[in-house]
Amino acid sequence: MDSRKPLDGFASSVMVGLCIIWGVQQVAIKSAAADITPLLQVALRSGMAGLAVMILMLIRQRKIPFSAQTLRPGLLVGLLFSLEFMFVAEGLRFTTAAHMAVFLYTAPIFAALGLHFLVPEERLSRLQWSGVGITFLGVIVAFLFGGNNSAAPQASNMLLGDFFGLLAGAFWGMTTIVVRRSALSSGSATMTLFYQLAGAFVLLGAMALLTGQTQFRLTPVSVSSMVFQTVIVTFGSYLAWFSLMRRYQASRLGILSFMTPVFGIIAGVVFLHEPLRINFIAGALLIMLGILTVSAEGMLRQWIAKRRQRKLR
Repeated sequence: MDSRKPLDGFASSVMVGLCIIWGVQQVAIKSAAADITPLLQVALRSGMAGLAVMILMLIRQRKIPFSAQTLRPGLLVGLLFSLEFMFVAEGLRFTTAAHMAVFLYTAPIFAALGLHFLVPEERLSRLQWSGVGITFLGVIVAFLFGGNNSAAPQASNMLLGDFFGLLAGAFWGMTTIVVRRSALSSGSATMTLFYQLAGAFVLLGAMALLTGQTQFRLTPVSVSSMVFQTVIVTFGSYLAWFSLMRRYQASRLGILSFMTPVFGIIAGVVFLHEPLRINFIAGALLIMLGILTVSAEGMLRQWIAKRRQRKLR
């Protein structure tokens, strides 16, 4: 029996704050890119936040709760998390923060598709399949018409960045599937987060060194960006999210998380003065509508049923 509570005012307020934070993180990475390469930013913030999570576990439990059951899936989610943010970091070199915010949050679609084939009780309904179709229609619209339509080199680069954002969303979806299908689903949330952060620090740090992406210059912008990314995004917001997941119904929390791309678009326009074209906005709206249809299918069915009952009266 599910003992998690429905959303209340506190949880809704916290979720709005988290969505704002997650929407702004792409802007933070891109704003400091001239001083610290995006790949190195993600590696460093993961390492520092991972250290903070380790200290938190030692304070709470006096040990780091490694177990044989979670080691292999933990290493896998560390790899997938690293690939996700590798594509975020590389994609932000070519595309806008607004575009990245939208394409990254296609992750629930990839997770739903994977779980459909792996978990019998999570098969997609017809309504959810329509949501998948709407999402990919939105991706097509945003890809074909959302960027620079000229033949200039930056147009193809922007498409590459958008594609990297989509790949990041796919790897995020895969991470969700691994957590859902392994011992991590019943293990410590802080341990799962530690696996992800440690993996990203080691793998992305090594990749930054191998590819020569080690530019590091201390400036007010780079310092404030790294503090925000490490303390607020990677440590604080993720722990707050896991805390909410333990206390409240995950499906309702997931629905509110779809505000994140909206805040990401707004942040890109306000802070980075990124241009927006009507076709990209149309594609983004289709993507968010499709994701909402897939994730809020139960609520939509209840709403449709109530409407039918009212008409019959």
